[in-house]
Amino acid sequence: MKTKVKALLAATATATLAATVYAPAVAADVPELRVGWTIPAEESKYLMMKRPELFPDLGKKYTIKWTQFQGTSPMVQAMRADVLDCATMAPMSMAQGYIESGLKPYIVAQHAAEEPGSFSVYWAVKEDSPIKSAQDLKGKVIGTNAYGSGVYYHMLLWLKENGLDPEKDVKIVETGFPPSADAIRSGRVDAGPMVPPFTVLNEEKGGLRPLFKLLDVQNPNVQIFEGCSQAYTDANPEVVKAYVKDLQNAMAKLKENPALAAEVTSEITRAPAAVFSKYLLTPKDFHREPNMKPNIDAIQETFDLYHEAGFLKESLDIKEFVRDDIIAPVK
Repeated sequence: MKTKVKALLAATATATLAATVYAPAVAADVPELRVGWTIPAEESKYLMMKRPELFPDLGKKYTIKWTQFQGTSPMVQAMRADVLDCATMAPMSMAQGYIESGLKPYIVAQHAAEEPGSFSVYWAVKEDSPIKSAQDLKGKVIGTNAYGSGVYYHMLLWLKENGLDPEKDVKIVETGFPPSADAIRSGRVDAGPMVPPFTVLNEEKGGLRPLFKLLDVQNPNVQIFEGCSQAYTDANPEVVKAYVKDLQNAMAKLKENPALAAEVTSEITRAPAAVFSKYLLTPKDFHREPNMKPNIDAIQETFDLYHEAGFLKESLDIKEFVRDDIIAPVK
C-alpha cells in the first residue's frame, strides 16, 4: 500500500509544465492544435496521446502539440499568452481569465462533473473526531488543495452557508490532494479534501470519515471542461470540430472498455493500473458524460454563486462562451 501511495504522490507532484508531446510527423500543411492537459480526470486526452492510431483524423486533418501543466489556472494564463489553443479549464479559472485579462474561450466539451450517483469531492476527518457538523469546525484548521481553485471556493461557500466566516472562524491551509489524508491523520489539519485515487487507497486503509461534500453546495456541478480560444476556433472551426469529435470518440471507447482507461492513465502517471481500475468510470469516479456534452446550466450556476458571494467581480453570461456548432456532441 505504501509503495502504491508513494508512486501516486510522485506522479501527481510532477504534473508541472514539464512535458510536451507531439503527434506523429505530418505534412506541413496539416494544421496544428496546441493543447494543454493535466492530471487527473482527462482520460480522453490520455487515450488520444497514447493511442493516436485509434483516431483517423489525428495526423491527417490536424495534429496536436500536447503540453502538460499543473492545473487549470496556468493553462488559462498560457492561452491568454497565445501559447495554447485549447486547454482544460474550471469555471473559476476561466471566469477569472475573462474578467482579469479578457480571455475569451468557447466551452467545447466536459471532462468531469459531480452528480448524484457519482463521486463528489469531500472533506474527511478522523473517524473518532468529535467534529460532526460545520459548527464543530469553529477554531479548527481546514485543508484545501490550492488557494483559488474551484474546490477551494466551493468549500468557502459551504462554510458561509453554514454560518462560518472563512477568515475569522477557521484557519485554511494548503495541503494539496495527495498529502491530505496524512495531514488529517497527523493532526496538521482537522479536515481535508479527498479525491480519487487517494480516496480509494485511504478508504481501504480506514480511519477517516466524510464530513461534507461539494454536492452539498451545488448539485450538479462541473469540475473541469475543455475550452478553446474563440479567435482560433473562429479561424479554424473544422480543426476544433475534429478535435472535439475525437474527444467524444475517446470517451466512447473508454466507456466501452474501462480497463483501457486504467491502462492509459497508468502510462501517463506511471502509477499502477490496478489502482485506477478500482474506481475509473465507476460510481467511485466523477460523472462522465458519454458524449462529453457540457452542463452549461451548471456552469452558469457556478458563475452566479461565485459572483453573489463576491468571489467574482463581474457577473458572466454563459452564452458568451458557447458556439452551437462546436460544442459537444459534434457529429
